[in-house]
Amino acid sequence: MTMYKILISDKLGQAGLERLDAMEDVAYDVRTGLSKAELMAALPEYDALIVRSGTRPDAEIIAAGAKLKVIGRAGMGVDNVDVTAATRHGVLVMNTPRANSVATAEQTMALMLAAARHIAPAHNSLAAGEWARAQFMGMELDGKTLGVIGFGYIGRLVTKRAQAFGMRVIAHDPYVDAATAVALDVPLLPLPDLLAQADVITLHSIATPETLNLINAETIAQMRDGVIIVNVARGKLIDEQALANALQSGKVAAAALDVFQQEPPHGSPLIGLPNVVHTPHLGASSREAQHRVGVEIVEQVVDALRGADFRNAVNPDAMAR
Repeated sequence: MTMYKILISDKLGQAGLERLDAMEDVAYDVRTGLSKAELMAALPEYDALIVRSGTRPDAEIIAAGAKLKVIGRAGMGVDNVDVTAATRHGVLVMNTPRANSVATAEQTMALMLAAARHIAPAHNSLAAGEWARAQFMGMELDGKTLGVIGFGYIGRLVTKRAQAFGMRVIAHDPYVDAATAVALDVPLLPLPDLLAQADVITLHSIATPETLNLINAETIAQMRDGVIIVNVARGKLIDEQALANALQSGKVAAAALDVFQQEPPHGSPLIGLPNVVHTPHLGASSREAQHRVGVEIVEQVVDALRGADFRNAVNPDAMAR
């Protein structure tokens, strides 16, 4: 019987580890917090590597994996993995694109409501012994226009929840066909039109060279005065200084942010602003999502090692190498 060895270099849910324990042809090690040099030294003995967002398998790390066949990303985004280098070395990269989607959509709604109703500053004020109701006049979501940038699965989950709050939803996504949006009663618009109409904007795009700093001084200038911006996708979608300037001027009324250009966001101009509610990348941090992500990624990786199935591979061309 072939024995496959898997290195898990970021924290993985217990349910995923228990699933591996039940597999007779798999051995694994959990070694978190490895430096790049330590990871490169350890990797040659493993057939697969499972990561979250903390480990960043670049070209050098991937090249060090002499036996490496699969990199599993426990989560949706694979921007921390050099997919081009993986493909060049014949290493399959796979993710779990929907396992944490509900958790992310719910975090988006939680932050949207928190920003609209000043939940964090009102909480802090009351905790400090104040009773300053007049300072925290909020905005209802009912009847407002939500602009969804990135109309993939999570964007659609947010849409359904926002519509339940009575919001009109518009979307921008150059890769989604109109029929998909029509089915949800959502007009697909060019980005400038969405920016001009939305009372609240929520981001659900992946980080690519085209979407880097998508929210910047120029695009902010096209938005309505007093807009609210929510980001539970990728920090690199926002030019943080441009957003901070707009928040301080009042052009943007509030921002609700779960992700940042650098994490932890030391030195970010957005941290601590009175009209920003921020959380430490909690989009996927629900018990249910962690269970699903852990189980799904280990099952996918092992199935790929066994040659049984290659679902959710982002670079199927690697199999031809």
